[in-house]
Amino acid sequence: MTAPLLAPAPAAVRAASQATYAAFIAAGFVFASWASRIPTIKHGLHLSPSGLGRVLLVLAVGAVLSLPLAGPLVGHFGSRRVVTGMSLLLAVGLAGVGLGYLSGAVAVAAGGFFLGMANGAWDVAMNVQGALVERHLGFSIMSRYHAGFSVGTVGGALLGSAMIALDVPVTAHLLGVAALTAVTVPWLVRGFLPDAAEPHHGDGPAVGHFAGWKEPRTLFIGLFVLAFAFGEGTGNDWVAVALNDGYDVPAAIGTLGFAAFLAAMTTGRWVGPHLLDRYGRVPVLRLLTVVALAGLLLFVFGHWPAVAFLGALLWGFGVALGFPVGMSAGADEPALAASRVSVISSIGYCAFLGGPPLIGFLGQQFTVVRAMLAVAVLLGVAMLVVGNVRPPSADRPIVDA
Repeated sequence: MTAPLLAPAPAAVRAASQATYAAFIAAGFVFASWASRIPTIKHGLHLSPSGLGRVLLVLAVGAVLSLPLAGPLVGHFGSRRVVTGMSLLLAVGLAGVGLGYLSGAVAVAAGGFFLGMANGAWDVAMNVQGALVERHLGFSIMSRYHAGFSVGTVGGALLGSAMIALDVPVTAHLLGVAALTAVTVPWLVRGFLPDAAEPHHGDGPAVGHFAGWKEPRTLFIGLFVLAFAFGEGTGNDWVAVALNDGYDVPAAIGTLGFAAFLAAMTTGRWVGPHLLDRYGRVPVLRLLTVVALAGLLLFVFGHWPAVAFLGALLWGFGVALGFPVGMSAGADEPALAASRVSVISSIGYCAFLGGPPLIGFLGQQFTVVRAMLAVAVLLGVAMLVVGNVRPPSADRPIVDA
């Protein structure tokens, strides 16, 4: 194998790492800003659980449609331009949700479609950049980038809780976040490394944008990520609603429960590199699956809000590493990283496509709190396929930090 002709300077790699953190934090902040107002939108528009599920489904459709195209977009335009463009489209979608709230559920769903499209492509592009920076740094850092996403979600959730407590209208809140996103994100990601800095190996495999769809390991990793994405996405979309409806707490307290879930997930992602380097991907993820299941049972059967809060904490910590480890596993071999990350993200985001209507339907039949048990089923599937995230046994170079 040959080294890249022009390796980026250490200062450029550090700047790219900071820019990658910024991209993840901003994505999390924007997402949680929207998610924190879901209970208000539900009650303000008089939506049933299944009606809310249909609105969330439209957002997920937008994301799933954009994900298979994200790999080719990144390959053609580069991750910096894709994140920049998607941040502007996301701002448009978020503004559409805020203004649509004044009209009804159809208008909210229309804005959500563009929000989902932008979020999906942004997600793939920043993960590709994160994998590139990780290789140049020479040590595992991907889960900490995802911790940055969680930091952003905690900030967005806390701001949302404050907006609810202060009785700030949904429209004003979301329009403000949209404007902030459009102005700041293009500036924050200027430090991304050019994707051409990716090492090219003359003896490597032929690379096609859709090659990952033919690889069993990549598909199983996608299934694994789907299960954890369902657990994460259900928490993001429904924890606040379940606390409001199932435990009869005020909207601001339900949003604080959402923030607790996100804070636990952030903690898990920050300590993730130490756990993964010491014990390995597969043992750590098996243990965390058990933790997530225990948290789910406490959340569903806790009877008291305090017990449900504890369950949300364990649930959030347990699902913390599934998505970032899946991204790292997809990027284990650099030559196919963009293709594989796109495939894995596409499969994983099917959880966001099927999850909202499934939880909404089950919530209509059995209450939203009991519907959370569906997460346990998919986490059981994840336990069966977790071995696929183990790094390939082929010899790979170690880069000193």
